[in-house]
Amino acid sequence: MSETATSLCTRTVPDELAVRWKAEGAWLDVTVGSLLDRGMREHGAARFRVFSEARPFDGTVAAVAQRARLLAGGLARRGIGPGDVVAYQYPNWAEAAVAFWATSLLGVTIVPVVHIYGPKELRYILEHTGARALLTPDRFGHNDYCEALPAVMDELADLELVAVDGDDIPGGAVPIADLFDADPVEMAAPVEPDAAAVVGFTSGTTADPKGVVHTHRTLMAEMLQLPRLQPAAGSPPVLTASPVSHITGMISLWAPLMGGRDIHLLDKWDPAVVLDLVSRHGLSAGGGATFFLTSLLDAPGFGDEHLQWIRSVSLGGAPVPVAVAERADALGISLVRAYGSTEHPSTTGGSHADDPRDKRLYTDGRPMPWVELRIVDGDGNEVGPGQTGEIHSRGPDLFVGYTDPALTEAAIDADGWYATGDVGFVDEDGYLTITDRLKDVVIRGGENISAVEVEELVQELPAVAEVAVVAAPDARMGERVCAFVRPQAGAAVDLDGVRAHLRARGLARQKWPEELRLVGDFDRTASGKIKKFVLRERLRQHPTPRG
Repeated sequence: MSETATSLCTRTVPDELAVRWKAEGAWLDVTVGSLLDRGMREHGAARFRVFSEARPFDGTVAAVAQRARLLAGGLARRGIGPGDVVAYQYPNWAEAAVAFWATSLLGVTIVPVVHIYGPKELRYILEHTGARALLTPDRFGHNDYCEALPAVMDELADLELVAVDGDDIPGGAVPIADLFDADPVEMAAPVEPDAAAVVGFTSGTTADPKGVVHTHRTLMAEMLQLPRLQPAAGSPPVLTASPVSHITGMISLWAPLMGGRDIHLLDKWDPAVVLDLVSRHGLSAGGGATFFLTSLLDAPGFGDEHLQWIRSVSLGGAPVPVAVAERADALGISLVRAYGSTEHPSTTGGSHADDPRDKRLYTDGRPMPWVELRIVDGDGNEVGPGQTGEIHSRGPDLFVGYTDPALTEAAIDADGWYATGDVGFVDEDGYLTITDRLKDVVIRGGENISAVEVEELVQELPAVAEVAVVAAPDARMGERVCAFVRPQAGAAVDLDGVRAHLRARGLARQKWPEELRLVGDFDRTASGKIKKFVLRERLRQHPTPRG
């Protein structure tokens, strides 16, 4: 076991909170592996299906679980067990569930690596977690996962075992088939509920991914909260396209713990393909980041045959423009907005059944069970209802720290409050509305301009499929507003038209974009969020001279 592995839990939760959460049933003395073990036995008949050109699969949870038990046995035979760190990098294939369930049974710390990460990110992740083993396919699409493996294996002393799933096995690695050579693991290994269970890496606002450490207790609390966000019983099954190596998609792999729902995975997002699957198989789709829903609504051929299945959608992980919420509502889609992050997965959310329409469409929901929110001003003082400030949260599903202790110290205070970096307010009824992200504020000549406010209005234009507003460097004003726009197919968008619309909507002139850049698509995180730091860097590297 590496030194890094022993120090992944970097924060002690205040005793008062731990005692309270245990007493209220939010923190359980169980592990992910023990619950998965039971769930796989009780719900083995549930369907498990993968829509993929590379690795299609149509079987049962029991069939996948048996593979997981065999893989766990093979890893255990090679000395992998509690206290070790095991990483895997899979797309949304059945093999991802095999890896996740197997490592859960072993009680190791699991590091799921999203499939779009390249060699640079993978090496960074393996180094910063002290991973002892890596499970990976040889390739997916244009991604050759094996190309950089020899160098990684040579440079990382902790990395003892690399198992490759495929035909191209680099020197020093072993075929993953060799790991299915032992007796299956029939019982989950006993580990402490406070041990690090999963380290998820997120690159939403920074160039280097941040390692987010969750324990068995924090993940169990998240599972207990999720029913509030689920559609009513009898709703169509959901097609999961969010990567199962990211917290938003990983929920699908928890299905055996949560009533045995069928699992339907898609390994590559293509709106036309998704619409075909929706109508042919009676599936719902479009949840998660706003992009997934809007790409379906904008796709040629979208119609009533899809709306009969896409009846309810939960959106979160990125700001939800009002125009999108109203568009979905007008189509008869029951929309619920939620707010969370890899650090605090389910911070707020609504209910399809219980929340008033205006709250579902125009707010980001109420705090989830056991979650607390406070809004603080620039001096750290808590403000009242309706007043805007930075959102701080805490709850039993909050992560225990980053792999970098300095980041943990900067983000979480001694009382357990997490500074989210998001800006918003809580109304008199306790509903949260996100208004900005601290890094998204454009400071023009000393005046703060909300990027979200500008984005909301630009998004109203029919020719605009998607917009991201960021600060562009400006020699005279310090910063100015730049709008990156992805137009609808065949549509034209120009700066004059955007500014004319903002004038008509009454937005103050100093908030109008002074620069417009058209893009065919955006760089995104695995969960579909736009990487705004990439846009800011593009503006720094290639500024537009003022005319």
